[in-house]
Amino acid sequence: MNKLKAVHFIHEYLISPTNPIKVCLIGAGGTGNRVLTELATMNEALTALGHGGVQVTLFDDDIIKIANFGRQRFSRSETGLYKAAALINRCNRFFGTNWKAVTQKFTMNAYSVLTQEMAANIYISCVDTVKARFDIAKIIKCIKTVAEHQRDEPLYWLDFGNSRDSGQAILATVGEIEQPKSTKYLPVGELAFITEEYHDLLWQSEKGDNTSTCSLAEALQNQDLYINGSLAEMGCSLLWNLFRDGMIENKGFFHNLKNFRTLPIKIRPLSYPA
Repeated sequence: MNKLKAVHFIHEYLISPTNPIKVCLIGAGGTGNRVLTELATMNEALTALGHGGVQVTLFDDDIIKIANFGRQRFSRSETGLYKAAALINRCNRFFGTNWKAVTQKFTMNAYSVLTQEMAANIYISCVDTVKARFDIAKIIKCIKTVAEHQRDEPLYWLDFGNSRDSGQAILATVGEIEQPKSTKYLPVGELAFITEEYHDLLWQSEKGDNTSTCSLAEALQNQDLYINGSLAEMGCSLLWNLFRDGMIENKGFFHNLKNFRTLPIKIRPLSYPA
């Protein structure tokens, strides 16, 4: 007898929400600025289908520098502006959205207090360091404890990461999502955080070199020209499939742009020891 295919069914609130789904995008760099554009495109498609769409808040405290031109979608006239503010203003003007920019890091303040802007249904992280990912995981879990069963309850976390010409996008649930009964599929309600499933590999991959670059030529030594865009499109396609089909059988992918290979990450039941 063949085994049932493991899948994840979307949280019922996200199928036909009365209000736009709150999305918190963390990071406005190489991948983050591309993801923002893809989210705007997705919002247009969702609303055209009668869905509530998405409401995005972008977190980033970095400013636009000369090294960002070319690989990131900034103009020279925006030099010195906050990345988050420049991108959100442009997006709102072009798409007619009312999205928000927070020109601060996604972190608790000096008093360990969570701000209202940090509450969301979906978190998308496009950060450079392993520590930042673990900090995000901790914050999302904290928000879950205070916002559970509320409209802004955290439900999913999509994390992007990349090296020079390879990367990955991995979707996780924030806790367990109730699944429908099925005789055709094996519904999986909990998808592990990247910080849990790949804990040791993440720390081993940390380069520890955060030296800033001063030109596009130097930046291209660290990240290839098209890796961010290809990751953003494929990662947002994962979210789109979740909305459009109501279920997914892959929770992410590993992507290598150098040899044009992409490997899906199949959904499977968690089997961590108690």
